[in-house]
Amino acid sequence: MNIYVMMKRTFDTEEKIVIENDQIVEDGAEFIINPYDEYAIEEAIQLRDKHGGEVTVVTVGSEESEKELRTALAMGCDKAVLINVEEDLEDGDQYTTAKILYEYLKDQEIDLILAGNVAIDEGSGQVGPRLAELLNISYVTTITDIEINGDTVKVVRDVEGDSEVIKTSLPLLVTAQQGLNEPRYPSLPGIMKAKKKPLDELELDDLDLDEDDVAPKTKTLEIFLPPKKESGKILQGELEDQVKELVSLLRNEAKVI
Repeated sequence: MNIYVMMKRTFDTEEKIVIENDQIVEDGAEFIINPYDEYAIEEAIQLRDKHGGEVTVVTVGSEESEKELRTALAMGCDKAVLINVEEDLEDGDQYTTAKILYEYLKDQEIDLILAGNVAIDEGSGQVGPRLAELLNISYVTTITDIEINGDTVKVVRDVEGDSEVIKTSLPLLVTAQQGLNEPRYPSLPGIMKAKKKPLDELELDDLDLDEDDVAPKTKTLEIFLPPKKESGKILQGELEDQVKELVSLLRNEAKVI
């Protein structure tokens, strides 16, 4: 099987995020593989081990993304591709990413594409479905299980607390939801092997694209952190007095009654 995984380098949401001039300050920020993409990587490796073939992990980004690609190789992916747009695009959107990935993948032999359900930095969940539409292949989002038998695929997807079973066929694109698997940590032998695995770097020119071809369809007007939560109030006194005070607060301050 020819399996491709779409991966994104995202900032670690466990770290303190600083915003200046409507931009996230990258200096000192910790970056990781998008957590949902880790589920996609793990599932791709398990499917390859079961059905044979190879796994290629692909990202659109800057040279800094090589670190995360090497991590994916250390986890067990066979090849990596970095489509470096650092010098060509300052602010792409989901259309931009999907279009670039399409230009790379349209000439590849594809059985299965996996991606994360969403990226934790933007959370749009658009790139996977957009890419499938461009490639004219079927897609299923938010999957929690996948079984492949020849060209037939049975997928279980999460639908807001319930499950939906879908039968489809290859080629196929799926996006991974939490619960699909438990991503492995790179082992020391895996890290050593990753240094010798192929990591190809491409630019827009290599895909016969220019900036106008992948110009974003949307524009970010403002980026800001959510407001700090005010400390709560602890009511004192007799229960009857607390109830009266609570009703007053809900009516006059919160204005919800």
